[in-house]
Amino acid sequence: MRRAFCEGCLARQRRIDQLLEENQRLKAQLRYRERQATEGFFGASTPSARRPVKANSRPEFQAKRGGARLGHPGHGRSAFAATTAARVVDVPVAPRCPACGGPLEEKGARPRSVLDIAPPRPEPRLYRLHRGYCPRCQRVVPAPLPAVLPKALFGNELTAHLVWLHYGHGVPLGRLCEQLGVGLGSVIGLLRRLAGLFAPVLPPLVAEYRAAPVRHADETGWRTDGHAGYAWLFCTPTLSLFLFRATRAATVPHEVLGDQPLAGTLVVDRYGGYTRAPCALQYCYAHLLRDVEALEQEFPAVPEVAAFTGTLGRLLADAMHLQGQPLPDPAYSAAAAELKDKIEAVVEQPAQHLGIRHLQEIFRAHADRLYHWVTDRAVPPDNNRAERELRPTVIARKVSFGSQSAAGAKTREILMSVLHTLKKRRADAPAHFKWVLDQLAAEPQRDPFALLFSSDTS
Repeated sequence: MRRAFCEGCLARQRRIDQLLEENQRLKAQLRYRERQATEGFFGASTPSARRPVKANSRPEFQAKRGGARLGHPGHGRSAFAATTAARVVDVPVAPRCPACGGPLEEKGARPRSVLDIAPPRPEPRLYRLHRGYCPRCQRVVPAPLPAVLPKALFGNELTAHLVWLHYGHGVPLGRLCEQLGVGLGSVIGLLRRLAGLFAPVLPPLVAEYRAAPVRHADETGWRTDGHAGYAWLFCTPTLSLFLFRATRAATVPHEVLGDQPLAGTLVVDRYGGYTRAPCALQYCYAHLLRDVEALEQEFPAVPEVAAFTGTLGRLLADAMHLQGQPLPDPAYSAAAAELKDKIEAVVEQPAQHLGIRHLQEIFRAHADRLYHWVTDRAVPPDNNRAERELRPTVIARKVSFGSQSAAGAKTREILMSVLHTLKKRRADAPAHFKWVLDQLAAEPQRDPFALLFSSDTS
């Protein structure tokens, strides 16, 4: 039997469907704009320093202007007297008035304090090395060349300056050569020679890393000679070990950690390359919190997801903040154990949503890699140390697009490990590195590791 349809009802239903679809689209756009306003352009992956408003900031503080309070003593520039100035320059005034052309009378001078520096340009030096003859030994004794490595074109001051600016501060070699007026090929040859000089430093650093009670590791992309590869960082509070390899396989952590069981804990993300490490693993809570926030943003209208992510996210954040609180050890242990119990309770509660089940399964399957921070206060629940230390390498990758050759990657590996470890152990790291170069110039057979990291520099 044929049914009759009302044309007016059909048109109204079509209009209702169009409005419902438009309403859904506008709501999605509104949620996206709200997330951008609170979390920044990259959502949950936006660094906390780049978020427009911190999640835990109170409304009265969000509109507060930065800076010191009115009347607070400032720390701006201050004038210096003629006795403390490195140079006093008298600037004469013109003999006639620029307005009318009449003669000017002397009215004294007004002091003006200025900080300035001469353009950093290497100066060519010619050393005349005198020689003496010993009649007893019947040999000629030449004067030693001061502060220059054997057969080197650049002095140690310039060498240390180049190395620190490039590997310590990430200034590209091309820009350095342009500023200093030196040849790129000469600089590359110098850096490779330094890498060979300090290559014996890496094995002792690897041994120290293995013996450390708490270790961190992370990796990021790094191209070498146009081919995809990875920059690996293995660090502790007192050392940084960089490796540049063509692979992200577990062979790289095995190269550093070895195959013998090690004491202590390795703090990492959940990348599978670390699972065979011969020591205990602590997974990073910051990465887990990011997964929790992503689930919350993907299903904002599901009450079960909102309740789960709100509770678990707050507990993970409390765990990461606990270590920085000035608590005595017994109070820390009690608070950490309480947080662990709450996290386990949230993870074990029954859930219907598949996204919640997925996160719960991570905690259940890796319970032995999630709670070392509870029993050992020295173990942090996050991998922020490695993340922060690897950030300059990420910036260098964006600027230089990686290394131009395998030899360049090896040079960067050695010198970055030396400089960043030295920076952690000495406040005067650049000056000390120059001093080490002077010692090696005088006695090339000396141990560079002892010169760099020994407390006795006599």
